[in-house]
Amino acid sequence: MRERIDQLIAEIDSVKAVSLEEVEQLRLKYLSKKGLVSLLFEDFKSVPSEKKRETGQLLNDLKNKAQQKLDELKSGFGAKAEPGKSMLDLTRPVDQKVQGTRHPLSIVRNKIIGIFGRIGFTVADGPEIEDDWHNFSALNFTVDHPARDMQDTFFISENPDVLLRTHTSSAQIRTMETRKPPIRMIFPGRVFRNEAISARAHCIFHQVEGLYIDKQVSFADLKQTLMFFAKEMFGEHTKIRLRPSFFPFTEPSGEMDVSCNICGGAGCNICKHTGWVEILGCGMVDPNVLENCGIDSKVYTGYAFGMGIERITMLKYQIKDLRLFYENDVRFLRQFTGTF
Repeated sequence: MRERIDQLIAEIDSVKAVSLEEVEQLRLKYLSKKGLVSLLFEDFKSVPSEKKRETGQLLNDLKNKAQQKLDELKSGFGAKAEPGKSMLDLTRPVDQKVQGTRHPLSIVRNKIIGIFGRIGFTVADGPEIEDDWHNFSALNFTVDHPARDMQDTFFISENPDVLLRTHTSSAQIRTMETRKPPIRMIFPGRVFRNEAISARAHCIFHQVEGLYIDKQVSFADLKQTLMFFAKEMFGEHTKIRLRPSFFPFTEPSGEMDVSCNICGGAGCNICKHTGWVEILGCGMVDPNVLENCGIDSKVYTGYAFGMGIERITMLKYQIKDLRLFYENDVRFLRQFTGTF
């Protein structure tokens, strides 16, 4: 083997090339998987044990010498140019760099966080895989509540107490269990519901919920907070209205509508010719929920609200099909370039 190694060294020392194509052919000849140097490494297995150390060193030197020779030949072609002429080809087309952007849901999510951040709300989150207590029981859901049905919620078959959270209210419970009032936080995150995918519904969507607990918190505080949010999100001329509703975890409860920013309240297909569009649910935190989390309901009160980020985004950008958010169609996403 020593003789073959010496022969290859002498051969490699004398090789020449007149083009980069020939350099590549030399690389294939010597250093490819079936090249001459690689074949010697295969034969190394049959070398006697007492000669392996010496032979192995020679093989490594051969491989390094071959690589060095190829690098020298290649660099020689890279440096060739006519005297006084730049290697830069000024006629070559410029590489087009596509400007990226945030996803529209991320844009609106960040805007919501920023709006509430200006009035003292901080951000928290919780796990997407939840247990029954944090997702339902602690929030005053009865055992026979429809939301607990399999057709509405994704339960884990191996353990019926484990499920994919249906709202970020579970993060509110975890916060109230571990923090003492005052609490002023919002909870953005992804949630899951067993719904058929359509232009207005999806099995995965995003929510932002808010919670404020302190002494002497009133429904008037809730109304003023939501008014501030609506005007910051949709414009100074936006109006709101609150309609009575029911949620297990708030009492009293309400649905909030905003004046349609598409027709200006005159009536259109988006607002179903009412001039109003529903965007969120809200209410005062039920005393039972406070007690479930170890907060004295006789000392503290609070309000909570929750909204779907998809709905806010659709209204803000006049998007009529929810599925566009999840299809990754570049033609759709490109519209939001530069929108922050």
